[in-house]
Amino acid sequence: MTTEETIELFEKYVIGNYPRLHRVIVRGEGCYMYDAEGNKILDMFPGWAVSGIGHCHPKVVEAIRKQAGELLHIDNTFYSEPQGKLAKLLSDRAFGGKSFFCNSGAEANEGALKLARLHTSEEKYKFITAEGSFHGRTFATLTATGQPKHHEGFLPLLPGFIYIPFNDVEALQSHFDDEVAAVLLEPIQGEGGINIATPEFLAAIRRLCDEKGALMILDEVQTGMGRTGKWFGYQHFDVVPDIITMAKALGGGMAIGAMMANDEVSASMVPGKHASTFGGNAIACAAAVAVIEAIEEEHLLENAVAIGDYTKEQLEQLQDKHRVIDHIRGVGLMQGIQLNKPGKEIVNQCLEKGLRINCTKETVLRFMPPMIATREQIDEAISILDSVLSEDEK
Repeated sequence: MTTEETIELFEKYVIGNYPRLHRVIVRGEGCYMYDAEGNKILDMFPGWAVSGIGHCHPKVVEAIRKQAGELLHIDNTFYSEPQGKLAKLLSDRAFGGKSFFCNSGAEANEGALKLARLHTSEEKYKFITAEGSFHGRTFATLTATGQPKHHEGFLPLLPGFIYIPFNDVEALQSHFDDEVAAVLLEPIQGEGGINIATPEFLAAIRRLCDEKGALMILDEVQTGMGRTGKWFGYQHFDVVPDIITMAKALGGGMAIGAMMANDEVSASMVPGKHASTFGGNAIACAAAVAVIEAIEEEHLLENAVAIGDYTKEQLEQLQDKHRVIDHIRGVGLMQGIQLNKPGKEIVNQCLEKGLRINCTKETVLRFMPPMIATREQIDEAISILDSVLSEDEK
């Protein structure tokens, strides 16, 4: 099919809730994707940060092929080897917890909120989240999201959610009472603009949760699975949460989410309290197992640190050259370019020149390469961005 024929199908039969780019992507390989017109695009925001080890990683593709020939799906009244194996691999790389599997980050966060209510005392119904956060599109996770623009058209939202400024310890303390069931936080805000939590803020959350009998939930949907140079973002800080959630890069492109809770907390989720028909299906779990194995076999955590440092250095050199860049912030392969003007047109021009990046919060360019990225590919991306910024300044 031609590009126009595919777009015509979407216009007639697909709900238009996404502001789609005028491209039909037909193939992905490593750090590149290809459209129906034969254009090659360097993808520095692969699959909305889903393809963390690149498009169609051979190990993941082979795992999916093998599993597809054996068992696609079985309901969760049975056991399956891929789900059990994945749960152990995740537990060993986090804090030794147990996992509930679902299909997305929103579902993982939804499960975490329900588990917090189940585990804490009945009078606890409040959740503290941060301004600028993003936790999903279900009603509970939408309510947890601390951005009014996402609430428009859906009011009234669920009761009991309190929003505080990110990294504001005083505000946290002032709103933390005996009715708080949990604090839900991203260690690094992704959609909110690559904002990094301070050690003091996270330490205060941990202390107050312990004092008040509440739970600390960390949303690792973007920060999980090695993007920051560690398996999970919380591992950059001297805290251990009660619950973490993950999705995006977990499945290497397959739809899968997970919520992990420590042994004490996870015991509160008994049969009948929560479920997911497709959660933990064999093919998605097999893909996720392959992702973890690939990260370790190819030393991609180390690469995320090295290439992340190199990327930040190159972006800071761009900052010295272009006045439109205010500053650079980020950890590992999760870098934000703070502009002093809207960045949408810069993103569009980059795509025209063969580079895919993202703009969030109107003025923050998200630069999130896959963990397999090389210096040469970073140089290629920086060169395109440099040329676009130079033309923009003219």
